[in-house]
Amino acid sequence: MKSSKISKRLLAFSRKNWFEILCSALAFLFSLWLMTSTFSYNRQTHSILIATKAWSDFASHIPLIRSFSWGNNFPPEFPLFPGKPIRYHFLFYALVGMFERLGLTINWALNLPSTLLFFALLMAIYLLAKLLFKNRFVPILSVILFLFNGSFSFLEFFKTNPLSFQTPAEIFQNNSFPSFGPYDNKTVSAFWNLNIYTNQRHLALAFAWILAIMLFILKPIAEKKPFSVKRAFFTGLFLSLLPLFHSAGFAMALLVLGVLFLLLKGYRRAIFILLSTAFFFGLPQVFFLRYGSVTGNFRFNPGYLIAGDFSFSNFIYYWLLNLGLAFFLIPLGFIKADSLAKRVFLAFSSLFILGNLFQFSSEMAANHKFFNLFLILGNVFAAYTVYLIWQKRIWGKMFALLLIFSLTLSGVIDFFPIKNDALMTIPDAPTNPDVAWIKENTSPKAVFLNSSYLYHPASLAGRKIFLGWPYFAWSVGCDTGERDRLMKKMLNPTNLQTLCKLLQENKIDYLAIEGLDHNPDFEINYSFFKENFKAVYINQKNKLTIYKTSPSCDRIPSVK
Repeated sequence: MKSSKISKRLLAFSRKNWFEILCSALAFLFSLWLMTSTFSYNRQTHSILIATKAWSDFASHIPLIRSFSWGNNFPPEFPLFPGKPIRYHFLFYALVGMFERLGLTINWALNLPSTLLFFALLMAIYLLAKLLFKNRFVPILSVILFLFNGSFSFLEFFKTNPLSFQTPAEIFQNNSFPSFGPYDNKTVSAFWNLNIYTNQRHLALAFAWILAIMLFILKPIAEKKPFSVKRAFFTGLFLSLLPLFHSAGFAMALLVLGVLFLLLKGYRRAIFILLSTAFFFGLPQVFFLRYGSVTGNFRFNPGYLIAGDFSFSNFIYYWLLNLGLAFFLIPLGFIKADSLAKRVFLAFSSLFILGNLFQFSSEMAANHKFFNLFLILGNVFAAYTVYLIWQKRIWGKMFALLLIFSLTLSGVIDFFPIKNDALMTIPDAPTNPDVAWIKENTSPKAVFLNSSYLYHPASLAGRKIFLGWPYFAWSVGCDTGERDRLMKKMLNPTNLQTLCKLLQENKIDYLAIEGLDHNPDFEINYSFFKENFKAVYINQKNKLTIYKTSPSCDRIPSVK
């Protein structure tokens, strides 16, 4: 009887909510395709396959994942800048590493949580929009506007592909983003298309986490129910878990909640408890990441990516091109929204304001996270404006369809470079003999002096290299200039005693010296290493030679 009642309730729920169930299934399938199409693994050849547009970011992610799955990275250090406490929110990739350690191949260890978290973000956008505007049109359109950005980057596309009967085919075959500012010197930013989520796999986690917090807070408020102390405490506790997954996300959540504390007078006590709990339990994690050591980069620098050429007219022009028609639709939606929705919008607007006023890290482009999160909510208000226009008889529906077309055209054009992207192959162990030997014959905590940066075999084997591609460590505040100077000195030595002193000071266990055919990134004194160190591994094909620092350096008494 009990199972029969449950079946009836499920059937009734399915009939009532069939459209939302269908949309949820489509959202999940899209999330799965997005993540698996950009990162996969060939079991037959034991090769990692990475989309070319994700190749640079994964040169940091894979070493971090492997440092936990095949290496031993506790206490955590950045495997591309060892010897210092980690300054990067590492926990998402540590969990991925644990999944690989438990037996999943690296693609599923990363793609499964990435899929679930991106899907969770889509659902959170839907639920928040539904909570604020209480219909299905706005939530569905909000998700669509999130997936297909509304910038005016399509203008750049039509500059090189004039409108013609061939336009649909040119869009479907497109394999490059029309605008990828600031990296191609164009105005529309690179950070509005889906590439940002396929590359930064933990970004969807941060945004889904923050929107979930907002739903916990706003649901009782929207229903005009009290916000209990218990609910506030556990919501704050949930938020306090975020810093090691995404420290900037934690800071953004505190900012939005701080503004809500000022705007929601009747709920200040509950929000204060939430904020106090999150701050008390979250702050030690921020200190653990030594985030304070990066704050030397914090400064007033108005204008975001036009900071060097900031003026009121340039500011308006920049955001008009980057927001597209949402530049006008978002404020109109704000004017028409009810009191609660307006207060939520004002809280999220603090992200847009601060992101345009201050620089928080080594590079200004990193502020994109503020605008990505603001735009998630901004698109909800743009969708609400379109919904109001849709209500106005036949002309309203026609105009709304034109607006939707304009708000998604750039996103559709930006979608196909991801869909049409090629996959780059990186041989993995056991096919790659260098990775296999390092994995099987060196300590999981070993540190290598490398002579090339990207996808080094020691990194793929879960070991640490003295300096990976400098941008990765520089972007979180590490002194890569000094380390680069040391690398040049160690790879082109003239004195064994001086070299051994540097090797021991930096706790380097192995020297991985690549042959000239491999185009190493540094000048190398090959004869010096051959004369003073004993090779423990030589690849006859690519000429990679691995030397162990001991016993050569152990025989020099003055070094000890």
